[in-house]
Amino acid sequence: MELFGYDIQTIYLFGLVVSGVCTLLLILFGDFLDGLFPDSFLSPTLVFSFLTFLSASGYIFEKILSFTSLITFLIALVLAFILVTLLNVFVLIPLSSAEESIAYKEEDLKGRIGRVITSIPVDGFGEIVIEGISGTIAKSAKSFNNEPIPYDEKVLVIDIKESVVYVLPYQSMNQY
Repeated sequence: MELFGYDIQTIYLFGLVVSGVCTLLLILFGDFLDGLFPDSFLSPTLVFSFLTFLSASGYIFEKILSFTSLITFLIALVLAFILVTLLNVFVLIPLSSAEESIAYKEEDLKGRIGRVITSIPVDGFGEIVIEGISGTIAKSAKSFNNEPIPYDEKVLVIDIKESVVYVLPYQSMNQY
């Protein structure tokens, strides 16, 4: 079959090359495009993946199957949709949430409860550890009220200045 004066296999091959070049450009300039399309359903990664899968499967099916070009196109279209959906659900979404879960801001530590692993002397520094879903964070600590805090005491993070957390001994509501 011919479309616009070109053989359909040539069109599929041309689409594969163009989508491959666009994918390469997406790798190089992806951050810029993410700024243009923030949190869009039609992300450039999904669009170019769909076009690549459609072109590649259409070209291969035209070569090996003896169906009409319309049926071959519909099969390639369904296959590309399924592959892009699987790519999005099992690769892209988990990657985007994994990126966010391992990063933290120091300001996020305010209000968290930790445990002293190096006792904090009066007007001195010690060390605390804060455990959470994203892992364990060890930080230098200083007493907020300049009072000593012994080893293995639970503490509440009050403030953070220059990567040092200022803490108070933590009394849970069950003690009252």
